[in-house]
Amino acid sequence: MKKLKFRLISPLVLSLIITLIACNANQTNNSNQIKKKESMHVDWSKNANIYEVNIRQYTEEGTIAAFQKHLPRLKEMGVDILWLMPVFPVGELNRKGSLGSYYAVKDYKDINPEFGNIDDFKALVKEAHSLGMYVILDWVANHSAWDNPWATEHPEWYQKSDSGEFVSPFDWTDVIAFDYTNESMRDSMIDALKFWVRETNIDGYRCDVAGMVPTDFWERARVEMDSIKPVFMLAEDEDNPDLLKKAFDMNYGWKLHHLMNDIANGKKIANDIWDNLAWNDTVYPEDSYRMYFTSNHDENSWNGTVKERMGDAAEAFAVLSYTIPGMGLIYSGQEAGLDKRLRFFEKDTINWDNLVYSDLYTTLNKLKKENKALWNGSEGGKILRLNDGSNPDIFAFYRNKDNNSVAAIFNLSHSSQSLDIDSEKISGDYINAFTGEKVTINENKSIDLEPWGYLVLSR
Repeated sequence: MKKLKFRLISPLVLSLIITLIACNANQTNNSNQIKKKESMHVDWSKNANIYEVNIRQYTEEGTIAAFQKHLPRLKEMGVDILWLMPVFPVGELNRKGSLGSYYAVKDYKDINPEFGNIDDFKALVKEAHSLGMYVILDWVANHSAWDNPWATEHPEWYQKSDSGEFVSPFDWTDVIAFDYTNESMRDSMIDALKFWVRETNIDGYRCDVAGMVPTDFWERARVEMDSIKPVFMLAEDEDNPDLLKKAFDMNYGWKLHHLMNDIANGKKIANDIWDNLAWNDTVYPEDSYRMYFTSNHDENSWNGTVKERMGDAAEAFAVLSYTIPGMGLIYSGQEAGLDKRLRFFEKDTINWDNLVYSDLYTTLNKLKKENKALWNGSEGGKILRLNDGSNPDIFAFYRNKDNNSVAAIFNLSHSSQSLDIDSEKISGDYINAFTGEKVTINENKSIDLEPWGYLVLSR
């Protein structure tokens, strides 16, 4: 047996070795910390869905307290993020309709008295949090109501025409636009944003026409709000990818929304979705979240109901919006088959008699929550093509992440279609996400789908 020889190390050398090891450990720890900070997203958003709440139309009462009674039902449906349309007092000067627009804000630090008061709002946020849900407020930073006190106390905070008059963007004659070259106005707007985070413990904002407000304002606002608590930010924008670099977690997928409408009406085909997704990957930061939807308050009130725009394709597109990379949105009443254009400036209560699509959204929310392949941003799996494009009406893909997989096949046409599965890509046993049945994919597997039919397999 060979004897080992040991040599004593001098105290000086030993001290140097210990120092080097300690420095190495610190560098490793710092590297890990940097790695953890690479994503700006709050951890709870990685597998979240989002639900838009129209307080005015949600109940007969149209109040925050009345909506709060729906929280257990929404929790049962698996809803994560509650996006509340503006809850602030609505301007009366130059108001549109009898109730006015939610987006004509008269006071940035108060609650619309028709909805209740700030204690009602705090109670809503507290219960939502106790149920594991999160609350974001709709914020209007580009413009205010004419009779917002800022307009009289600080008229220099607003844009002016050549003749010195306040300026209304587009045909939004019930509001006037801010001047973001004024630093005092910026300070006050950020102070108001921080007020709701600090005083009511909300979890972030959906920001109206975010692209019309300078990016550097949003970046500063994000830093200052994050110093109170980490927030989640949704931009109503699709044209400025810079917003998603430091300020916002997610923006709108309008282009895909319009494409879905066109496919439903025979103007486009399923293959066109791949072009949209390729464009998306070249434009936005890799870890961006994109919000996809078949409806929201604007689409419903101004462009038509889901049934009007998509007809029999509506359900397939709802499923598609949840399974491609991005976050799926549900608008108030969609789970009840909302089939009327809600009036925007008047009271127009949603009918909750038949929760016809509640099970559909419950299944989608559960799948999103539990299957890592469908998680948001870089936490989820990349979308990979399953078919070769020879059938232009079939949209088929699979996504993998950490031994989780989802395969989805959609017939986006008015006629029945078949698809022979490429078994090498997704062979094995799956569960049909909507029926719970076991499905085995092998070399002889062929899928038949009815018009606007879909199949979602999970494992």
